[in-house]
Amino acid sequence: MMKTLLRTASAVALLALSTTTVRAWWDMGHMAVAAVAYERLTPAARARAAALLRLNPNFDKWVRGVPAAEQDRAAFVHAATWADDIKRSNNYQRGSIAQDGADATANAGYSDHLVHDYWHYVDLPFSSDGTPGESPRAPNALTQIEAFRRALASNSASDDVKSYDLVWLLHLVGDVHQPLHATSRFSRGMPKGDQGGNKETVCLAFTCGAKLHAYWDGLLGDRGGPSDAEALAATLPSPDATAAAVEDPATWVKESEQLAEQAVYIGPIGDGAGPFALTDAYQADAKRIAQQQVALAGARLARLIDAALR
Repeated sequence: MMKTLLRTASAVALLALSTTTVRAWWDMGHMAVAAVAYERLTPAARARAAALLRLNPNFDKWVRGVPAAEQDRAAFVHAATWADDIKRSNNYQRGSIAQDGADATANAGYSDHLVHDYWHYVDLPFSSDGTPGESPRAPNALTQIEAFRRALASNSASDDVKSYDLVWLLHLVGDVHQPLHATSRFSRGMPKGDQGGNKETVCLAFTCGAKLHAYWDGLLGDRGGPSDAEALAATLPSPDATAAAVEDPATWVKESEQLAEQAVYIGPIGDGAGPFALTDAYQADAKRIAQQQVALAGARLARLIDAALR
């Protein structure tokens, strides 16, 4: 009976990993990044961010049932999922960079109803066997973080645009701290690149078939609300102060790519599509890295917002 229950639970977890649209850290991880950041913001930045977030079309939903004194915090934490939430909305359209054309780089505020999947990652190429790689396409997570933080700090952008940019920054800073949102591995088995682990599958417990990318996305869980994310954030390790002070997004991306080389694409992950059976040691190390990266992302996000909204 117990084995049957375990198989059923594993199958449910596998289904979630296999069918969920790619979204770094899933909702809980993204909200934890925002929760860490909120605690580090200056009072002035908190107040300005709160005013901007009230312009988001989902604001009323974010604060429904939340006591008035907690609404600013809850909205800030929940807003980190907005860039993924629109993927499930009929009011938004999905397209490639080529299909979206000039609108792929638009920063028009909430009048923009494109999903912009390609803003969520930047695939720095690497290979351990000499297979030639391909440079990441633009726009991507790095180009957009730079564009959005400039607009957020500017005197010319409207509050509608700044609100839109803030919710994207809450999300994208978390994205680029997930190692598989910062790289694509090129190898003899995957000469066209593995799309950040989306072409390899792994085995967990009694089941196989989850994407390697989805496994890393889900390391901090998915279910729960802002209060759960705040509780999770409180358990995370404090990031190194020197690392937290790094303000260059290009450095963040390169660090994540290096983590992918050093901690993701290691045994038991081999070349080719797999499936690869994840060892207990691999999974424990992955969880530790995910916790460290989410805490670090939150600290860096706070510095970015403080600087932009000062």
